Amino acid sequence: MSQANTQLFEKTSIPKAIMQLSLPTIIGSLVTVVYSLADTFFVGLLNDPIQTAAVTLAGTVLLAFNAINNLFGVGSSSMMSRALGTKEYDTVRKTSAFGFYASLISGIIFSILCTVFKTPLLNLLGADASTAAATSGYMFWTVTCGAAPAILNVVLGYMVRSEGASLHASIGTMSGCLLNIILDPIFILPFGFNMGAAGAGLATFISNCVACIYFFILLAIKKDKTFVCVNPKMFGFSRRIVTGVCTVGIPASIQNLLNVTSMTILNNFASSYGADAVAAIGIAQKLNMIPLQVALGFSQGVMPLISYTYASHNYKRMKAAIMFAIKLVIPALLIVSCVYYFGSNVLVGSFIDNPNVVGYGATFLRAYCLAIPFLSFDFLTVGIFQAHGNGKAAFVFAILRKIILEIPALIVLNKLFPLYGLPYAQVFTEVILATAAAFMLRNIFKECQE
Repeated sequence: MSQANTQLFEKTSIPKAIMQLSLPTIIGSLVTVVYSLADTFFVGLLNDPIQTAAVTLAGTVLLAFNAINNLFGVGSSSMMSRALGTKEYDTVRKTSAFGFYASLISGIIFSILCTVFKTPLLNLLGADASTAAATSGYMFWTVTCGAAPAILNVVLGYMVRSEGASLHASIGTMSGCLLNIILDPIFILPFGFNMGAAGAGLATFISNCVACIYFFILLAIKKDKTFVCVNPKMFGFSRRIVTGVCTVGIPASIQNLLNVTSMTILNNFASSYGADAVAAIGIAQKLNMIPLQVALGFSQGVMPLISYTYASHNYKRMKAAIMFAIKLVIPALLIVSCVYYFGSNVLVGSFIDNPNVVGYGATFLRAYCLAIPFLSFDFLTVGIFQAHGNGKAAFVFAILRKIILEIPALIVLNKLFPLYGLPYAQVFTEVILATAAAFMLRNIFKECQE
């Protein structure tokens, strides 16, 4: 790690350090959303709810990639940042090699399993006779061919970011996104290859491959200036490294798997109301992902600073960073929530020219946006747990969010208010979690006394 990055973690003013770390990460997170939005937007131009529904249904499987991303990306980056804080540079190299090869192997296995069990998987996702073919076509490129590059792209970004190089991490992700936006209309629309949803999948696959190539070139150029290592000779199963990665990574991974579970339940409930409802809820979710990814990107950007200051026992600087982050991100996303609430019809209508879908989608979006300020605080708190290596607390939050609160709320609200009650499950969940997060954050501050 360069002297400049050490200066950033130890001496740079808190506002400047946080903005330098988090802005590229937020941009990178938004770019990830743009991948998904671009697919939904260009497929929506076909004005075919079945094609749009296919992207929504398959999106659940793509969300499952994050289980591996979180296990080896979040887990490795947290371990690497803590090792940097204690100057254990060999541990940093071995951790990165473990995270890289473990995620590569896992991505290949994931791809094989999804391909072999494609038919029961499509049924599980909520695809029916009308949407199965389009969903399968999209999944061929994004999952069968694209699981490994999609996962490596994100994991490498986490690792590069752990050293404070957020800009390079974001450039890698952005390069793939820009290419995806260029390729989407060429592969999807009638004037090009007219592949529909399958074309969106092909564009995403190519874009993720390009992003991976960027990271490989970056590591080759910076090989003498970075501790991120993909040398197979450094790959091993050191008990300390595996434990350090998994302590943070497994709870984060389980949290994502629970997200996939709740998304599957949601899509299955929506499927019973037809392709229009599925398409609408998919568009609303994609729009809702923009502020959520800002919150997530911000929490990930702050993580290396919190990990470093925590490991080096600089608790005063750690607390200052946390408080600045809270005061910055929550008011900003509260403003976004207001824009979403009052502009829901226009926003959803920009994706598809179908009054029925727009009507559903605007109603869903107004419900989703109510949870955004609370969810941003919850994401930041979980990021703090992960930065401290406290996987247990992150795991408790994951169980509370999905098993105890959101999944039961989906079932009850759909029963009480068919279809329209579904998006309010998130609001109910995040308000309760934000209250719990405030108490847990107070305990962290008490434990970290100078």
